[in-house]
Amino acid sequence: MKIYIPMDSAAKALGAEKVVAAIRAAAPEAEIIRTGTRGMIWLEPLVEVEIDGARHGYGPATVGDVAGILDGSSAKALGPVEDLDWMKRQTRLTFARVGLIDPLDLADYAAHGGLIGLRRAIAMSGAEIVAEVTQSGLRGRGGAGFPTGIKWKTVHDADAPQKYIVCNADEGDSGTFADRMIMEGDPFTLIEGMAIAGLAVGATRGYVYLRSEYPDAIAVMRRAVEIARGAGVLGADVLGSGRTFDMEIRVGAGAYVCGEETALLNSLEGKRGVVRAKPPLPALEGFLGRPTVVNNVISLATVPVIFEKGAEYYADFGLGRSRGTVTLQIAGNVARGGLFETAFGITLGEVVNDLGGGTMTGRPVKAVQVGGPLGAYVPVGNFDVPLGYEELDAKGGLLGHAGLVVFDDSADMLQMARFAMEFCAVESCGKCTPCRIGAVRGVETIDRIAAGDRSAIPLLTDLCETMKDGSLCALGGFTPFPVMSALTHFPNDFATQKEAAE
Repeated sequence: MKIYIPMDSAAKALGAEKVVAAIRAAAPEAEIIRTGTRGMIWLEPLVEVEIDGARHGYGPATVGDVAGILDGSSAKALGPVEDLDWMKRQTRLTFARVGLIDPLDLADYAAHGGLIGLRRAIAMSGAEIVAEVTQSGLRGRGGAGFPTGIKWKTVHDADAPQKYIVCNADEGDSGTFADRMIMEGDPFTLIEGMAIAGLAVGATRGYVYLRSEYPDAIAVMRRAVEIARGAGVLGADVLGSGRTFDMEIRVGAGAYVCGEETALLNSLEGKRGVVRAKPPLPALEGFLGRPTVVNNVISLATVPVIFEKGAEYYADFGLGRSRGTVTLQIAGNVARGGLFETAFGITLGEVVNDLGGGTMTGRPVKAVQVGGPLGAYVPVGNFDVPLGYEELDAKGGLLGHAGLVVFDDSADMLQMARFAMEFCAVESCGKCTPCRIGAVRGVETIDRIAAGDRSAIPLLTDLCETMKDGSLCALGGFTPFPVMSALTHFPNDFATQKEAAE
């Protein structure tokens, strides 16, 4: 009997280890294979039993369900996992192997399409690799949406004795977990993507900057690097090509601002994590002053499938300038939270109401914050907007890391706006005045409005404009998005009790 159980952090937090122990005690002859999560977090721990070649799911499983799972009588039976609506409706490219394979079994990885992309890239010149990525339309999945091919070409064309690949794995946005899921569930795809990036631009060294709050991801990534190096995927002779690329895992100390690429580079160099002024761009003067590709986990982890399937195949998905797939992370007050990978273009309403099943409380949805704590609050009236970079921007929002946090009608949007300013004040690196001082004044101004001072609303608007235009990085520059969207779409929450009654 083969039984598959996730070792993903979310599954562990929901009791997976106790279920594993109970299965081992009840069926010591069973082969238990630890995987990543399928992304259906409301069903975790999800136990899958192989029956006639198909994996049948049971979840959310508890220790008390183990006997029924083993004899097939459990009321938690879900049927073949691949036939579940959540799975069938996805276009899984980046996450194709997550939940299927043992994350640290390189042979299993290769059997499911792994290393095909790297082998193809080895036969190409750096310029050809860059052209393939450019043709795919891949854009930065960390938030900015900058075309990956342009960034790689800049580093490729730079003349320097040493270049670097840096993976930004400092996933600090609320409601986001895609990076963690990839690192815990399919680490070799990130390693392969970084190796391809190294071959493309002429970099021989790479670093994954991983947040300290992800101990499981740190352990998995460190072990995966060791395995890849031992198998010749990394090192002085990548897959026998005679070309060099090696990498290591570095752990940050937990500052949100280190998700900004220049603050990350400072931290990686052992300095205080403060934002650098640009120019120079990291692509020209990055880590240790050398040309550096800085990409998000999902961006780099998507590269192997582009080279496995071809740029045209990947670019065929999506809409407008948003090509390929988006990894939606559905969280907050929602009935069915988890990760759903699909082509760009799905509407926000379909994601929240259809896939997510509405709110967990059963109350009406009031808003969805898209793009992390610095993302705008999108009201129900805009739920027809298709999810794409430009399409969401036209509605005053930003896609960011594609995290969606759902709120029901009991949410006080004035308090949510205050939280955004307070968050910025706490997390600011202090380098620039609009962010360092503006966020503190923002909290004070919102408190004045809450106390009934309507004259402070124009001041709040002016302050947001100053922060947006004058901040050195996105922390101060994007904080106005949640504040102004809350003020614009939910004015009653900013009204006095008398005004609200009228």
